Amino acid sequence: MSVVTNDYEQSVTHLRGVLENNKMAPLQILVVMICFTLNMIDGMDVVLMSYTAPVLAQEWSIEPAVLGAVFSAALIGMTLGCLFIAPYADVIGRRKMILFAVTTIGAGMLFSGWSQSLHQLVAARVVTGLGVGAILASMATMTSEFATRERRNLCVSFLQAGYPIGAVATGFASAWLIPEFGWRVMFEISGVVTLLMVPVVYFFMPESPEFLLKRQPGNALDNINRILVKLKAAPLVTLPAAPADSARTSVKKLFTDGRARPTLLLWGGVFFGFFTLYFIISWIPKIAVDAGLPLEQGIFAGAAYNLGSFTGSILLGWISVRFGLQKMIFTFFVLAAVTLMVFGNVSMGVSMILLTAYILGVTLNGGFNGFWPTSARLYPTEIRATGVGWAVGAGRAGAVIGPFAGGYLLQSGAGLSTTFIVFTIPVVLAGLLTLLIKDSDFAN
Repeated sequence: MSVVTNDYEQSVTHLRGVLENNKMAPLQILVVMICFTLNMIDGMDVVLMSYTAPVLAQEWSIEPAVLGAVFSAALIGMTLGCLFIAPYADVIGRRKMILFAVTTIGAGMLFSGWSQSLHQLVAARVVTGLGVGAILASMATMTSEFATRERRNLCVSFLQAGYPIGAVATGFASAWLIPEFGWRVMFEISGVVTLLMVPVVYFFMPESPEFLLKRQPGNALDNINRILVKLKAAPLVTLPAAPADSARTSVKKLFTDGRARPTLLLWGGVFFGFFTLYFIISWIPKIAVDAGLPLEQGIFAGAAYNLGSFTGSILLGWISVRFGLQKMIFTFFVLAAVTLMVFGNVSMGVSMILLTAYILGVTLNGGFNGFWPTSARLYPTEIRATGVGWAVGAGRAGAVIGPFAGGYLLQSGAGLSTTFIVFTIPVVLAGLLTLLIKDSDFAN
């Protein structure tokens, strides 16, 4: 039986009812798994620089402050990608944006491995960052729009759990391959693996049906019905006229209809979260090596942190269904601040360093990943990718400043104790800002 309606809202209700109110269908699971895999590869691409840093710093005689600039190069690219490229997913579609971004990331990783100078490496990392920044919002948006209402927080948290899994795998691979073959081979492998996802996305990932209905690009009706058939739902006979403003998207819309306050709170929370998060991600392997661990065990400290990130992301998505997402983000961040103080102020052996790194991953990264289901729920379809992209982009300033600040503190002789205490402050602030976002602020 087909659905015949010329009313736009009825069509939206039908689509959302099919996607949100039933069990997760194979197509929905496939989309979530593709996004999970892409984010896993992103984790590999982003953190690889931190795993290669000890060898690269020695080979090229790079000082900590300069190494901080190399870490921040990809983050600058991510910021630009989030702010100026990611919002176009609300215009051209989530699927096309993902295809563009994956290609860009793969090329950037290959060029990173082929770099012959510090300037070339920085440029290649900026290109990689542009792709990562462009893809983050589309993955979160696509997952949110294909997930059922009951599983939405869990699915978006599961998506974010892909990142640390990729980082863990990269850590173990780096510990094995870098001493044997050098740092370049890791970038080359990462680039090839990333580019292999282009045909997977092209052939197996459909466009978001909500986007198709809202924007109505060519063959929108056929593409929507193809999805509905796979979901065993009634197809649409015609496409109703979309609202007059559906063809326009603007950052200004993030501040209209009562969204200004939650938008600024979200941006502030992401900024302070990124500030500490990227200090830890960038520096934890080198800090472990400087503390006296061999290179392989220093890399394992980074892997332990990212394994904890996977655990924390899944745990947050699961318990937030019962206790509320905002409360759980705050709780995780408070626990992360306590763990940071322990990590920086207590003398530990190898086993305790690895365990503490794991707990820090559970609390810090697990709590931080709650921002993505929060941002995806905060905005309606027509500005969802723009909202997520700008939340990530505005917060990326913290990701750029964090590694620089950490490098400066360590080089100035502040010591691990003072440095880690300083970085507990933005974590707690991020949690407090999150608590101020109300349930009534969400679009869905």
